[in-house]
Amino acid sequence: MFSRTTNLCRPLYRETMRQNISGSSPYEPVIGFSRAVRVGNTVYVSGTAPVGAEDADAAAQTRHTLELIRAALEKAGARMEDVVRTRMYLTHADDWEAVGRAHGEFFGAIRPAATMVVVAALLNPKWRVEIEADAVIE
Repeated sequence: MFSRTTNLCRPLYRETMRQNISGSSPYEPVIGFSRAVRVGNTVYVSGTAPVGAEDADAAAQTRHTLELIRAALEKAGARMEDVVRTRMYLTHADDWEAVGRAHGEFFGAIRPAATMVVVAALLNPKWRVEIEADAVIE
C-alpha cells in the first residue's frame, strides 16, 4: 500500500531496523556471522559454544554458554526472561541430563520451548554443547 499524500510512492509501513550484535568469537569475521541479530522486538542468538571453557564438563560448558547468551541478549536490549526458544546441540547423548539441569538453572521459571539434539561433532572437538536462543522483547 502506498501513500497518496505526496508525489513520491513510499510505503506506509515503517522499516524495521536490524542490529547485529558481535560477541567474542574469533570465528565471527571468518565465517561471517553475528553472535546475535535483533530485528524489531525479536532477537536471534546464533549457535553459541563454550569458548574459554573447553576443558570443563558438560554442565559447566552449558552454564558458560548460557552466560555468553545472556551477555548477547543484554547487548540487544533483551533479558533471559524474554527467551521463547532454545536449541541445544550435544555431542554425547549421555550428557542430556547434565545439560538439561544446567539449562533449567537459567530457564526453570521461564520455560521456553526447547529442543535437544545429538550431533556427530561441533567445530571444536572439546565442545560438548552448543546452544541457540530466540527472544521476543515485550
